[in-house]
Amino acid sequence: MNSRLTSIIRKEFIQIFRDVRTLAMILVIPIVQLFLLGYSATSDVRNIPLAVLDQSRSPESRALLDAYRAADYFRIAFQVDSEAEIERLIASGVARAAVIIPPDYAQRLSEGNAQVAFILDGSDPTSASTALSAAQLISQAHAIDLLTETFARTGMSLRVQQPVTVHTTVWYNPDMVSAHFMIPGVIGMILYAIAAILTATPVVRERERGTIEQLIVTPIRPWELVVGKLMPYVFLGFFNIIEVLAVGHWWFGMPIRGDFGLILLTSGIFLVTGLGIGLFASTIANTQQEAMLTVWLTLLPSIFLSGFFFPLEAMPKILQWISYLIPLRYYLFIIRSLLLKGVGLADIQTQFLLMTLFAAGIMTAAATRFHKRLD
Repeated sequence: MNSRLTSIIRKEFIQIFRDVRTLAMILVIPIVQLFLLGYSATSDVRNIPLAVLDQSRSPESRALLDAYRAADYFRIAFQVDSEAEIERLIASGVARAAVIIPPDYAQRLSEGNAQVAFILDGSDPTSASTALSAAQLISQAHAIDLLTETFARTGMSLRVQQPVTVHTTVWYNPDMVSAHFMIPGVIGMILYAIAAILTATPVVRERERGTIEQLIVTPIRPWELVVGKLMPYVFLGFFNIIEVLAVGHWWFGMPIRGDFGLILLTSGIFLVTGLGIGLFASTIANTQQEAMLTVWLTLLPSIFLSGFFFPLEAMPKILQWISYLIPLRYYLFIIRSLLLKGVGLADIQTQFLLMTLFAAGIMTAAATRFHKRLD
């Protein structure tokens, strides 16, 4: 190795160790990835919220529900009185599955041909697939238990036909196509990437080149500079929303069941969140590299803790609690509900309000800090 190459390598190491914040982020990001992937990269879904419509209300129906309760795949969260309540609970996302026990369940069970209905929310194929398999296994195990009890009580030979069968129905995404689940998530990630990354780097680039000082001495006001910097990315963000929706609908067959104006409104509010994060990153970074690393440091938790790849129900409780601080969690719930379920604002009002508060808070903090740094 010649002396010139050695000098260049030594110089690069000196620059890296001089930039303490960048060095710290370089060292922290792999650890963050390790923990997030180690705990969140699982599709083993547990405690799926289950709504129950027990029209039989018999000891036999309670025994069936006890079988579902004993398995930790489901958590009986709601006891309802009508199918309309089931539709409302699944549409709003608070229940992910429902079981309907008919009034004549006990009688048909004694005859050996009882049937129950099991409804799944197919907007999340990962959770739906797990719930579907679990429901079938639980029903089969319960049927075998009933046959065993009958055999022990009567001493008769076991019948081939099972006394209980479960007919499953998947709503919103009957074929459980993963693309219909992933495309709305891609919209969220594109909005975040364009808004945060591309907003942070141009501001820092102006500072690196010294041109931001030239802008400061002009009659341009600070808020005009902020708006002027952000507006191009607002247009790019909306263009990408329409582009992804068009390709997803016409090429992948993804349904667009919700109001298009509401889709654009909620996407615009989330776009403000990304712009605020990017602007805030530009106020604490001195170089473009540092700005990129700062945004990526916030992007990693957003990817893994928002339900983009992995179901939130499969994560440890501590990560589920942390996910409430991730704005992308609320947007993904909203955009998937609008596109796949066709819900209205009333069904997403909690997530809509929290996302709006995040957007207002981060943009206010970023604009205030940016204004002070210009002064």
